[in-house]
Amino acid sequence: MTMTVRALLGASAVCALAAAAGAETITVATVNNGDMIRMQGLMAEFNAAHPDITVDWVTLEENVLRQRVTTDIATRGGQFDVLTIGTYEVPIWGNLGWLVPLEFDAAYDVDDLLPAIRGGLTVDGKLYAAPFYGESSMVMYRADLMAAAGLTMPDAPTWADIATAAAAMTDKSKEQYGICLRGKAGWGENMAFLTAMSNSFGARWFDENWKPQFDGDAWKATLTTYLDLMNNYGPPGASNNGFNENLALFQQGKCGMWIDATVAASFVTNPKESTVADKVGFALAPDNGLGKRGNWLWAWSLAIPAGSQKTEAAQTFIAWATSKDYANLVASKEGWANVPPGTRSSLYANPEYQKVPFAKMTLDSINTADPNAPTVDPVPYVGVQFAAIPEFQGIATDVGQQFSAALAGSTTAEAALAAAQEIAVREMTRAGYIK
Repeated sequence: MTMTVRALLGASAVCALAAAAGAETITVATVNNGDMIRMQGLMAEFNAAHPDITVDWVTLEENVLRQRVTTDIATRGGQFDVLTIGTYEVPIWGNLGWLVPLEFDAAYDVDDLLPAIRGGLTVDGKLYAAPFYGESSMVMYRADLMAAAGLTMPDAPTWADIATAAAAMTDKSKEQYGICLRGKAGWGENMAFLTAMSNSFGARWFDENWKPQFDGDAWKATLTTYLDLMNNYGPPGASNNGFNENLALFQQGKCGMWIDATVAASFVTNPKESTVADKVGFALAPDNGLGKRGNWLWAWSLAIPAGSQKTEAAQTFIAWATSKDYANLVASKEGWANVPPGTRSSLYANPEYQKVPFAKMTLDSINTADPNAPTVDPVPYVGVQFAAIPEFQGIATDVGQQFSAALAGSTTAEAALAAAQEIAVREMTRAGYIK
C-alpha cells in the first residue's frame, strides 16, 4: 500500500467518522398508498445522496394517520419530523403555527409547482408543505357506450349533459348503470363530492358571516339533482359506495360514468385491473354555467411539525421526495404513468408524460379548481371540497350521514337539508363563529 492510498483511506475513515458523528435519523409519518410505498422502495437513492440522514418510516392507514399526526402536532409530542398531510390540514395548521415554513433553493424551482396546488399549501405567502402528488376530480366515461347511444361527451360537460348521457347508457337488465357517484357517508367520501358539486350550483357551506346555507335554493338544487341521477341511473346500494367500491364497479364495466378523483385514471385504464381499460374517455367535471365546476382539489403533501428538532434534515428529505429528480427517478424505474401526478408544470410539459392518456385532462381539472375562491359567491373559508376550519370535519361527517340516508331512501331531501342546517348552526354557534 502506498502512502498516497493510506492517506486517502485515512481521510475517508475520518470523513466516515465525521459523517457518523453528524448523522441524524428522521421519522416520517405517511399514508399507506401506492405512491408512498413506492418511494420507500427507492430510499437507496436518497441514502446514496445523503448518507448523513437515516429515515425511519411510520406507515399508517389514512384514518389512523390523521388521528396520530393530529394528536402529535397538537400536543407538540415530537414523535415525527415529517408529516404526510392533506390540503385540508395545511391552511389550519399553518395559521396555528404548528408547521415550519419551507424554503427551498433555486434548483428546487418552487415556481414550477402548479399554482392551484401551491396556493392550497400556502398561508400568508409562505409555503407550509410540499406536494408529493396532487389531484382534482373529473368525469371518467365509457366511450363505447356513448358512441352506441349516438352521443358525444363534451370536454366540458354541463350537469344536463351528464343527465342525458346517464339515461342513455343505463340498462339495468345488464347491470349497466349510467352513473356511479360516492354515497358512503363521511367528510372525505360523499361530502367531498357533494361539496364540490354544490360549488357549481352556486351553493356555499357558509356565507361571509359564517352562517350555514343549507336552507337555500342552491343546496336544494344540488341535492335533488344528485338524488335524481342516482335513483334513476345509479347502481343499487349506492349509499354504501365510496371511492373503492365505485372503482371496482367501473373496472367491472358496470358504470357508464364515474365522477371522482383524477388519480383513479391510472387504475381504470390499466388492462391488468380493468375490463374496460381501452374504452375510457375523460372530461372535466360538470358545471351549470355559473363559472364554477364541480371538481375538487387535493394534495398529499410533506410538512415539518413545529415540534421537530431536526428541521434541516427533514427539509432535505422533503426537497428530495418532491423534486423533479424524484419524478425522473420513478419514470426510469416504473414508467411515466406511475410518476406522482399533479404537482409540477414541467411534468405536463414533458413529451413523454404527455403520451399518458389522462395527463391533459388531469392538468386541466386541477387548473380549474381554486381553493381561495371556490364558490360563485364569496366565502370566508379556503378549500374546494371542504372548509378549512377545525370544526368542518365533525360537521361534515354528520351532514354526510343525513345525505347518505336520503340516498338510501330513509329520509327526504328536504328533511336531510333541514337536519344539515340544524347541525351546522348548532356546531358553529357552539364554536363561537355565530351567535
